[in-house]
Amino acid sequence: MRLPVSLIAATFSVGVWLATPAGAAPFFFSTGNPDGRLGALSRPASPGLETETADDFLLTQTTVINRATITGLIPLGTPLANISNVEIEVYHVFPLDSANPPSGNVPTRVNSPADVEIAAATRNGSAGTLLFTASLVNGSFSVANTVVNGINKIPNQTTHGEGTATGEEVEISITFTTPIFLPAGHYFFRPEVRVTSGNFLYLSAPRPIVSPPGTVFAGDLQAWIRNSSLAPDWLRIGTDIIGGATPPTFNMTFSLTGDTVPEAGTPGQANCHGKTVSALAGQFGGIHAASLVLGFSSVEALQDAIRMFCEP
Repeated sequence: MRLPVSLIAATFSVGVWLATPAGAAPFFFSTGNPDGRLGALSRPASPGLETETADDFLLTQTTVINRATITGLIPLGTPLANISNVEIEVYHVFPLDSANPPSGNVPTRVNSPADVEIAAATRNGSAGTLLFTASLVNGSFSVANTVVNGINKIPNQTTHGEGTATGEEVEISITFTTPIFLPAGHYFFRPEVRVTSGNFLYLSAPRPIVSPPGTVFAGDLQAWIRNSSLAPDWLRIGTDIIGGATPPTFNMTFSLTGDTVPEAGTPGQANCHGKTVSALAGQFGGIHAASLVLGFSSVEALQDAIRMFCEP
């Protein structure tokens, strides 16, 4: 699971030395630092209900994402080694990939994540498609409110949260061994973290995003949550669950790093594959150099990613 720092440095150095970038366009997105307002459950199925928290990001060009970070709370006294797995999913914005009209079990699905994830963008430590390292940021960090179990269908959706919590603030650095190749668009990012004998509470970040350190973008949406009893629907953490006369809204703390590919082909078009290969070769000084710099294990792995990207 853990990628040694020396191996990351060596891999990056080789990629930079071999590549001769032509107009390389790095990509970085961040929601900023935790604001102490909220911790929302992020948990795979077993021992409890699977619970998913998602927040949005925007790509203005085709982008290859090869690294990410997320920040959350684990119980006080929990060893970092108890963080045993991380899974990442990416969703379109509803109504893409969704039943429409929706079920009516939630107040609205407007601006929510889709019903189902983008299968080609799912990455899982257990499957070897990502590596992660956890680091302790603060041995005791508190949040003003939490959402863990109170995730209900209407009319019982407004529970006002489950109160304060204190835990160890940890940042999880993620390297996608198979980078995520996405066209321009508006997406939701959903991390899920398994903690042995405990929960991972995904920490909120300021909304609106504050720059620096965050990346401000027009159309920033609030964070949503669901568990397996509510799926495929989602609830707005602030507006639907916490509520109040003036409901709060939240972003979640994450960052994404990679490279844009401005001249990539258009998914679904006959020339998408050839145009994308040509764009990568021109941008990075050859397709082999592109695979190294972008973090793919081989040219063949990059070619496979391009084929999946170009599917309609």
